[in-house]
Amino acid sequence: MRADTIVALSTPPGASRLAVVRASGPGSLALADRRLVPDDAGAPGTTPGFAYRSGRVRAGDLLVPAALYVMRAPRSYTREDVVEFHFPGAVPLVRLVLEGALASGARSARPGEFTRRAFRSGRIDLAQAEAIASLVRAGDESARRRSAAALAGG
Repeated sequence: MRADTIVALSTPPGASRLAVVRASGPGSLALADRRLVPDDAGAPGTTPGFAYRSGRVRAGDLLVPAALYVMRAPRSYTREDVVEFHFPGAVPLVRLVLEGALASGARSARPGEFTRRAFRSGRIDLAQAEAIASLVRAGDESARRRSAAALAGG
């Protein structure tokens, strides 16, 4: 496993109804504890290796309504502890949430780094990693279909 925690926007950049900021690595659970103010609605929903909690994520001096999804190692994509913050996708909020995650000890993920960690941990093989990269870069529907077929083993 890696010694650092990475963070990145997992939804396309720009204004949207929903933004997802994902963190992976040994500090992701602590990052979630520092950045999310849970609702008083009781215990989080859980299943083995997965938890959900609603609350508010710290975005600068704001508290923004959010959902937190926690995927525990080794059941996550990277086989590390992974957290995702889901919140309204206003560009300034995304920037503030990312800045807060960086201030909490995470570093910005490089392009493809989540998939690289999934490959290195044995979650996916090289052909799947290449298919994911191709799918992300797909410029049209035909390329998307070919990449999705390759990812499915075609």
